[in-house]
Amino acid sequence: MWICPRCERKFKTTNQSHSCEKKDIGELFLDKSDELVLAFDTIMTQVMEWQPNSVGAAKHAVVFTNKKAWLIIKPMTKELDVKFYYHERLESDALKKVVPFGKKFAHHIRIRREFEVDDEVMQLLKLGFDYAME
Repeated sequence: MWICPRCERKFKTTNQSHSCEKKDIGELFLDKSDELVLAFDTIMTQVMEWQPNSVGAAKHAVVFTNKKAWLIIKPMTKELDVKFYYHERLESDALKKVVPFGKKFAHHIRIRREFEVDDEVMQLLKLGFDYAME
């Protein structure tokens, strides 16, 4: 793992190209609803139990990394765009969209409220975490 000396984010590749901006996760949630903040906190609390795992703020998103970036959560105006990667297209009502991304698929879940972070969502995220560990 390489840690950028400027923004302190972790990357799989040394000197990996990225949008380098030192940011606090809290800054991404300024002017967001309490429900959105609670939903994010619920996700973060649960996924940080899986190790190894680190978290950092990018320009517009929160990035979770184990061997590589595996989960990207972008706080939007009214919802969280929760994106994870997997080697094949998954089917679930929880998925908003699935798009090819190189040799893998980016799976997007949209979350508005804490109760939407249910067992199905967490099982999908665990698939993404495990896939990134391979």
